[in-house]
Amino acid sequence: MKDWSSAQYLKFAKERTQPAIDLVNRIHMDNPRKIIDIGCGPGNSTGVLADRFPDAYILGVDKSENMITAARKNYPTLDFKLCDITIELSSLDGDYDIVFSNACLQWVPDHESILKQLFGLLKNRGILAVQIPMNYNEPIHKIVREIASSQKWKDCFLNHRIFHTLSPSEYYDILSDLSDDVNIWETVYYHIMENHNDILEWYRGTGLRPYLNALDDDKKTEFENDTMERIIESYPKQKNGKIIFRFPRLFFTAVKM
Repeated sequence: MKDWSSAQYLKFAKERTQPAIDLVNRIHMDNPRKIIDIGCGPGNSTGVLADRFPDAYILGVDKSENMITAARKNYPTLDFKLCDITIELSSLDGDYDIVFSNACLQWVPDHESILKQLFGLLKNRGILAVQIPMNYNEPIHKIVREIASSQKWKDCFLNHRIFHTLSPSEYYDILSDLSDDVNIWETVYYHIMENHNDILEWYRGTGLRPYLNALDDDKKTEFENDTMERIIESYPKQKNGKIIFRFPRLFFTAVKM
């Protein structure tokens, strides 16, 4: 898969950063000394951590060279490292007060294993704090799945996107085996988009990537046009012409005992 585009991702920086702010505000810890941001992207979540815990050492890691380059440029006083957690997690130092991950793990398989490994990076009384999009049943994802599986397009995609996200109850069962102090909650964000194209722009930076990367440029335009037709049908305009873009996200924290 082609590398991520930090510029595309940050077109909606405010909306993408708000869940990180909300998650950080639910971390109750005095003076943490060492924090790691798993899947830091262009550094926006790492910057939120630095604002909240200015005296801590904070490391952001991501497997995308483009994202790490942008993070280092955007936050030159913070440390960032290329790291694919699916194969390199054991290479990271442990003994962290906080292991933080905002909108990353949905791309990572085997959440039971990865959560246990992330927990292993914590010191005693350390906190694991995670946010994962739970929007795979929202109209935009149904639209993309249905179009990609249609007679017209199915031969263009050897591999469809796999959703690794589990249910809240499954996450609780995993976390309760690791901790006696677990909190899980869900927030539905209602993002206000200026027009339907903004929804397409949002997904060009995330959920559409596996499909667009598999297509030639002329096919990309055609696939996006087919997607846009369905977006217009599924997301009605408000009285002022703007679009409500519903986006559920799951959050959880767990303390290492």
